Amino acid sequence: MQHNQVFNGLSRRELLSLIGITAGSAVMYQAMTSLGLAEESGYKGPLKLDGDPKGASVLILGAGLAGMTAALEMRQAGYKVQILEFNDRAGGRNWTLRGGDTYTELGGETQTCEFDEGMYLNPGPWRIPYHHNGLLAYCKRLGVALEPFQQLNHNAFLHSSKAFGGKPQRVRHIKTDFRGHVSELLAKVTQKSQLESSVTKEDQEILLEALKSWGALDADYGYRAGHLTSEYRGFEKDPGGGLGAAPVAGEPIGLPDILNSRLWGNLANYALYEFQTTMFQPVGGIDMIGKAFAREVGDLIKYNAKVSKIEQNDTGVTVTYEDTKNPGTPQQASADWCICTIPLTILSQIEINVGAPMQAAIEAVPYASSVKVGLQFKRRFWEEDDLIFGGVSYTDLPIAQISYPSTDFNKGGKGVLLGCYTWNGPNSYEFTSMSPAERVRLAVEYGSQIHPQYKDEFETGIAVAWHRVPFTLGCAGDWTEEARKEHYDNLCQIDGRIVLAGEHASYIPAWMEGAILSSLDAVSRLHQRVLAG
Repeated sequence: MQHNQVFNGLSRRELLSLIGITAGSAVMYQAMTSLGLAEESGYKGPLKLDGDPKGASVLILGAGLAGMTAALEMRQAGYKVQILEFNDRAGGRNWTLRGGDTYTELGGETQTCEFDEGMYLNPGPWRIPYHHNGLLAYCKRLGVALEPFQQLNHNAFLHSSKAFGGKPQRVRHIKTDFRGHVSELLAKVTQKSQLESSVTKEDQEILLEALKSWGALDADYGYRAGHLTSEYRGFEKDPGGGLGAAPVAGEPIGLPDILNSRLWGNLANYALYEFQTTMFQPVGGIDMIGKAFAREVGDLIKYNAKVSKIEQNDTGVTVTYEDTKNPGTPQQASADWCICTIPLTILSQIEINVGAPMQAAIEAVPYASSVKVGLQFKRRFWEEDDLIFGGVSYTDLPIAQISYPSTDFNKGGKGVLLGCYTWNGPNSYEFTSMSPAERVRLAVEYGSQIHPQYKDEFETGIAVAWHRVPFTLGCAGDWTEEARKEHYDNLCQIDGRIVLAGEHASYIPAWMEGAILSSLDAVSRLHQRVLAG
């Protein structure tokens, strides 16, 4: 009866939209593609720079992945290469914080990471989709060891402070029960021949069989508590051995409760193309990628170089910079060509003589706000108490999500959670306005509503708000469709002797793959310009 009442309140379009969420990522992928967020990698294999550049020189601004990719390929092709880097390390946003590291954000707050040895937080990128072929190719080429990253864990939590009395629900319960209830509704529609006439009777029979299998429906196409549904959602009491070992079926959550909780919306986070298995992470921290690049091109990098002016004429490019460790005396570096990978938030504040279209493009792209908080605990209670081994839990609390480490499973001892990861919106800005200590405190307070063990087990934490990170002033380029139409091509053009690269110059913003692909494209086009000249 409840099912019929729910169905009567939904249009066919709404029902099929709900099916789309539970069925997979196709609908969401199409929507994201239109926004330029889910394009497939355009990597076509190793770059081939044929032809002799005849000793041409190139100055690269920024030793992030885009800059070091360009340096690696151009030196191999015969160019004279030098890199200016603002930080005292390579990698840019490819960055890992470990015990003993210090970090000072805008405003002067300095944090010292107090994690135990082997523990770390990746403040920026932290996972690699299986289809980011360019990044994977460089990891293989540079010997970066990878391991699986768990995005979907059916035993992780979906949490709403406004539903189920604030009690977290297992992903497998919401996912299976939602799918089962929707399957039952669609089966009823199919049985009544209420689908469009284009669906033949034979197709309807096949669809009913598919729904029975997909939704764990019984012989009457009902989604009810029993052994079958428990095989998908888990048992109230698991099968055991010996006397009293018979399992007890779990009771499904009612469809109205699931719909009203809005927890079904989080299921899309597991279905998105960029989060589908298999995902990877470097063994030991994301900065293993940056360090591998630096082993190849580190001798070309001048660190602590703060660029203040970029000039070009018909014969070359001259960059004025200051040594941040010994400020006061401007220095200059020159080359025939320049590849600039400085984030647009910074570049827009630097004097650069490029044409009006590129200058407008540089100034047109805001950067997303994001905050990450790493929390170290005395023991891995998420594994020991909750049987959560890797994966991500989502919540409507300001911390947004909790990610569990995909390493050292079942080892015991201490562990570090990603205890907060916000992306744009009021929560990101509010966390950014706080002191680092306050961000950590609130991450523990909010997280304890999902894991009560937090307050007893917490030891130390560190927080990074990207709008306060001096070398980026934001997390990643936050393009709109309108901005892309007007400015994207202008941003990517070769303007005289200058070309830009970085994740902001890609259709895969905020991903390392975008940085690498934009760099390869810039290098290839610049090489052709050099040969033509």
